[in-house]
Amino acid sequence: MEATTSATEKGQLSIHTDNIFPIIKKFLYSDHEIFLRELVSNAVDATQKLKKLAGFGEFNGELGELKVTVKLDEEAKTITISDRGIGMTADEIKKYINQIAFSGAAEFVEKYKEKEDTRGNIIGNFGLGFYSSFMVAKEVEIITKSFKEGSEAVRWTCDGSTEFSIEPAQKEDRGTDIILHIAEDSEEFLVKYRLNEILEKYGKFLPVEIEFDEKIINNPNPIWTKQPSELKDEDYLAFYKELHPMGEDPLFWIHLNVDYPFNLTGVLYFPKLKNDFSVKKEKIQLYSRQVFITDEVKDVVPDFLQLLHGVIDSPDIPLNVSRSYLQSDSNVKKINGYITRKVGDKLSEIFRNDREGFEKKFDDISLFVKYGMISDEKFGEKAKEFCLVKNLEGKHFTFDEYTEKVKENQTDKGGTVVWLYASDVQKQDAYIQSAKKRGYDVLIFDSVIDPHFINGIEYKIEKTSIKRVDADTLDKLIEKEIKLESVLSNDDQERAKKLFEETLGGAPKLTITVEAMPTDEMPVVITIPEFIRRMNDMAATSGQKSMFGDMPQMLNVAINANHPVTQKILNTSEPSDASALVRHAYNLALLSQGMLSGSDLTAFVQQAVSRL
Repeated sequence: MEATTSATEKGQLSIHTDNIFPIIKKFLYSDHEIFLRELVSNAVDATQKLKKLAGFGEFNGELGELKVTVKLDEEAKTITISDRGIGMTADEIKKYINQIAFSGAAEFVEKYKEKEDTRGNIIGNFGLGFYSSFMVAKEVEIITKSFKEGSEAVRWTCDGSTEFSIEPAQKEDRGTDIILHIAEDSEEFLVKYRLNEILEKYGKFLPVEIEFDEKIINNPNPIWTKQPSELKDEDYLAFYKELHPMGEDPLFWIHLNVDYPFNLTGVLYFPKLKNDFSVKKEKIQLYSRQVFITDEVKDVVPDFLQLLHGVIDSPDIPLNVSRSYLQSDSNVKKINGYITRKVGDKLSEIFRNDREGFEKKFDDISLFVKYGMISDEKFGEKAKEFCLVKNLEGKHFTFDEYTEKVKENQTDKGGTVVWLYASDVQKQDAYIQSAKKRGYDVLIFDSVIDPHFINGIEYKIEKTSIKRVDADTLDKLIEKEIKLESVLSNDDQERAKKLFEETLGGAPKLTITVEAMPTDEMPVVITIPEFIRRMNDMAATSGQKSMFGDMPQMLNVAINANHPVTQKILNTSEPSDASALVRHAYNLALLSQGMLSGSDLTAFVQQAVSRL
């Protein structure tokens, strides 16, 4: 027979300090709203334990309606959390409540304050969840009755000191009521809206119905708890709307389900991102047995996949004492690797089974894929199978397919295949048209991540070089064995170069050359050295300052030896007229690169108008 309590019993909690509660309030939980998560979670646990005992044949009574109820009494300034779970006997209260889960507070304080690496296990070892109630309450009552036959109800009270009292109580049904008498400094929690907000945040998918304000506020059977075979596309889309009511439908999703060597379930959705790299992260929610923990999942989910939306649930992820932050260990690394592999497998499967559909989605998912390739080596190897590049005609190619397409015409004299690309089709049109005249194909790399992507993959693709179409003259971008001949003599080439140097002497950091180009090319071509442009582009997309700081822009100025304008400059007898032609040809080249602006652009336009 269990021990019964026939009269009020007083005593002291088995802790080795005068008062653990200020320590709990100050150190244990950074956010005081957590108290409701802890108490409701405990109530859910008590309910689920009863269901399991019934399944084992250890409880033969009527289960009846099993739900957890949260009640607010604004006048009495109390919050009550009630369940119809297993309840407790007087002895169990003494064992589990009074002794603070068999451990002295002194040991707890030592471990918590001095040994950061042990914090991940404190909540499990010390059972401190219930004591989070003292963060907001000046007094806590427990009225409980065990499911065991013949049990009597008992009341436990404590005012936040080490002293408690336990006495007989009146309670008809099994289960537990926890009554919090809210302290003055925590009266923010005596507001219906505030409690509903907390319950929505932490209890939205708890596995037992939660009732507040005469409404059920949770979905106890979210789709990640079900088998993929039970679900249809409509189910996944409906759940996405539950998570993001105002969001656009996702492209597709991945259902995670593994029970070895760790337990993990969840659903990850690929949203439509287009070219928005600044999109808010923290859209993946981490749960532990359907209790919301955090949306800060940077250790569990690789950085490039934090742009995904969805839910991950795992009881095997170690948490700190307040269950608010992740602890890094081998399981976290395994889970991270598993999620990366599953995403790679899913993308590969879609690519193989529906190439046309994959291509239509690729503009929306390219940010994930490219970011993953440059940040995660294992994903990068997998992604080489399905990462696509797109040319100006809108056709998609894998890396191998594209190399095969252009290698005949775009292989240089050293045997390197050159991929040409544009980052701004409108701005670089003159250079694109020149490439087309040579029969060259041009890719589009206009994503915010492309400067990093190009730099990251170039060395991974054998004997391939990736160059922007305006990075140099075409003959230098793809150097061939056979070169065009210049119609100018060596003396005329030197004279042309000198004329440009004298006229443009005030322009900083110009490297002027005379080159043999087709007559239908521009008279002057301006380019930025590839290395410098790449560094500037990557710095700009990272929000950082270029390594070249505020140094003047370095420009290559190539004079087309075979263009009629060059001939005209050389044949002009009046030096001022020759200089004017040089300046005009140079400004045209600047204009083609979008570099002519301000007063220089105004003067150029006025000069052009005056010649009409």
